[in-house]
Amino acid sequence: MTTGRHATRPTRPVAPDATDESHRSAGREVQWVDIDEGHDGQRLDNFLITHLKGAPRALVYRIIRKGEVRVNKKRAKAETRLSSGDQVRIPPLRLAPEEAVREVSDNLRELLMRSVIAETEEWMVVNKPAGLAVHGGSGVKIGLIEALRQVRTDLGFLELVHRLDRDTSGCLLLAKSRNALVFLNEALKAKKMDKRYLALVEGRWPARRDWVSAPLDRYDAGNGERRVRVDDNGKRSRTLFAVRETFPNVTLVEASPVTGRTHQIRVHAAHIGHALMVDRKYGTAQGQKLAADIGLDRLFLHAASLSFPEPKSGRTVNVKARLAPELDEALDRLRQQR
Repeated sequence: MTTGRHATRPTRPVAPDATDESHRSAGREVQWVDIDEGHDGQRLDNFLITHLKGAPRALVYRIIRKGEVRVNKKRAKAETRLSSGDQVRIPPLRLAPEEAVREVSDNLRELLMRSVIAETEEWMVVNKPAGLAVHGGSGVKIGLIEALRQVRTDLGFLELVHRLDRDTSGCLLLAKSRNALVFLNEALKAKKMDKRYLALVEGRWPARRDWVSAPLDRYDAGNGERRVRVDDNGKRSRTLFAVRETFPNVTLVEASPVTGRTHQIRVHAAHIGHALMVDRKYGTAQGQKLAADIGLDRLFLHAASLSFPEPKSGRTVNVKARLAPELDEALDRLRQQR
C-alpha cells in the first residue's frame, strides 16, 4: 500500500491513530518504510516529523537517540540523509495526553484556510497569524505546520522553508514537494529571497540610520527562555531599515534582514534605543505605555512582503500580506492623534 510519497510493506500494516482515556496512538505496530525519490536526501528527523503526524518533535528525537529508529537495520542519527531505496524502521509509539499534538479546532481550521495568500503545486505562502508558533514543541501542543498538515490532507508533503517568531505575523513560505524544498532552501542560503517587514518602534527613528550591524548571540535567560543579545562573540548580523511613517513618539519602519538570525530585527532595533512596540522580551515600560494609549496589545512586527524564485520556472514571485486589523487600527489611531 502507499502512504503519501513513500511505501509501507503490506505485511506490517500501520494502525490508525486512536484515542482512549490515557493514550493516543501514533502507530501501534512497527512500520517498515521504503524511501522513494521524493525523500531522497532528506534528513531522518525531518522525514519522521512529517511521517509521524501527531508525534511531538521531542519524541521523534528521543526514539532516534535511543536507537529505536533504524535505517537499513542500522542505528542512525537525526542528521542522517536518506537515500532512495533505504528502509526505515519506525517503532510503535504511544503518546501520553500531554505529549500528543492537539487536534485542529474548527476556528483554527477556518483561519488557516483564509490565510493562504498564494499557492501552486510546488509551494504555498500563508499570512501567518500572530500568536501561532510555526511548529509544536517546548510546551506548544500544535504549530502552524502541524495544523496545516491536518487541514490539508490532500498534500503528501508540506515543510517550512523558513520560520517566523510566534508573535510575528505575515508571509510564511512552505514547500509542497521535496524538490521544491531543496530549491527554496538553496535560494534562501544564496540570498535570493527578499523579506521585508513592517515594524512600529519606540521614538523617532534617526533619518540617516538606514542599517544596523551588530553581532548577535543566543543565550538562556535563566528560566529556559531563549533570548538574544548583542555580543562581540556572536554571529555577524545586519539589518536594513527605512522610515515609512513618523509619529510624535513612534516610527513605522520597514526592516530587511540581510542575515537571518533569531530575533534579529527586534534586537537590532532595541540595541540602538528604538525597541519594537509591545516587545515583551526586548521592549521598555515606556513603550508599553505608548502601546496602551493606542490600544495595541501585540508585537508590531509583520512580514509584509516576500520575493523568491519559482522552483520550476525560476521567475521571481512577489507576494504581499495585508496587515492584521489590530495593527491597521493602531496606525489609524496614531494618524488621528497627529
